[in-house]
Amino acid sequence: MLRPESCRLSGMIKTRVIPLLLLKDGMLKKPLRFTERPRTVANPITIVRVFESRQVDELILLDIGCAADKINVNPDIVRMICEELTVPFTCGGGVRSVETMSTLIAAGAEKVVINTGAVETPDLIANGAAKFGRQCIVVSIDAKQTDNREYEVYINNGSTPTGLEPTAWAQEAQRHGAGEILINAIDRDGTMDGYDTELIRSVADAVDIPVIAAGGAAEPADCARAVLDGHASAVAAGSLYHFRRTTPDMVKDALAVEDIPVRPPVN
Repeated sequence: MLRPESCRLSGMIKTRVIPLLLLKDGMLKKPLRFTERPRTVANPITIVRVFESRQVDELILLDIGCAADKINVNPDIVRMICEELTVPFTCGGGVRSVETMSTLIAAGAEKVVINTGAVETPDLIANGAAKFGRQCIVVSIDAKQTDNREYEVYINNGSTPTGLEPTAWAQEAQRHGAGEILINAIDRDGTMDGYDTELIRSVADAVDIPVIAAGGAAEPADCARAVLDGHASAVAAGSLYHFRRTTPDMVKDALAVEDIPVRPPVN
């Protein structure tokens, strides 16, 4: 057992287990720390069908090509994916306007992820929340440690430092109307070295909205640590499912062992 006090979680809202898919040039990719040449994983529809068959709690798709090229997510891809799904679907990548949010939601997305656009124009959060409800707005924060071991928020697919501290930015995002925070540790992304629970906890303890942990999961026990030590409300992972023969149900089993409430596995 990771913590004797984990039993306190038994009365909490169920922790979501969320596959996180990264799209570029029409294919699912998995980069390392945002910069190294990404590995091609599969056709997105193929993987989406697998996760649909497993009835995952939610699915997140981020088009990292759109984020890098400052273009919008292709709504046709979103529509094709949503036609395969009955589970909740969240998507993002290059979202910089309420009009783009509207297009993605019309294509079938239940929630929209905004990252660079939110930093550049914080009112984008408020405007999106006013139009669709804050439950539809997920603010994604990519952060890494600087030379003095402080955390800093990066935008433009992790290439541009902002001078913002993740905790302060998460609080500001909440004030503007964010319904959730997706926190990703750039230095852990794709490494399978485990989540940065220090970063996750600092953000989760600073806000009153759900925080989704991402970046670094290597085994189901890492997901439990993100909840117990990082205080995350949900755990997102990509490489864990693509390269480790791990299923979302295996993650749920690991969470349940620690008395972390989850939706029952389908198998």
